[in-house]
Amino acid sequence: MRQSSYSYEDLLACGRGELFGPGNAQLPLPPMLMFDRITEISEDGGEHGKGCVRAEFDIKSDLWFFGCHFQGDPVMPGCLGLDAMWQMTGFFLGWLGEPGRGRAISTGEIKFSKMVTPDVKLVEYGIDIKKLRRGRLVLGIADGWLKADGETIYQAKDLRVGLFRAE
Repeated sequence: MRQSSYSYEDLLACGRGELFGPGNAQLPLPPMLMFDRITEISEDGGEHGKGCVRAEFDIKSDLWFFGCHFQGDPVMPGCLGLDAMWQMTGFFLGWLGEPGRGRAISTGEIKFSKMVTPDVKLVEYGIDIKKLRRGRLVLGIADGWLKADGETIYQAKDLRVGLFRAE
């Protein structure tokens, strides 16, 4: 029976390669780990009924990126929110038990309508699996979103993550 949620300590174990086994999907370790917990993961949930992941990130004004992006105008780089969605897609593939190391491959349309600033308290992320291909390359394709204090401000279509096995 797979877990349906994961704590910060669980995510760190994944980043050390302890959750899905050596040579399989890993999350990055801090500071590149872009969420604090996975609140829901399901094989049959989501908008397309093919799986979903929901995660949360507590925003603190002293997060590393606020000090350098941009001085006097701190915002979370949009690419970090996008990376969180790729991270979640790769985690989903590992959670399914698929072998290989996860790598972001591409994305389709991306829309940023607002920014994550230090006054935001909570970022919520979601990915909804659209397609799953199992073969020599395991490929997950998902749509994703980011909410800042409950308001959807990022949307991404066709996030692609593959699992690559050592030859």
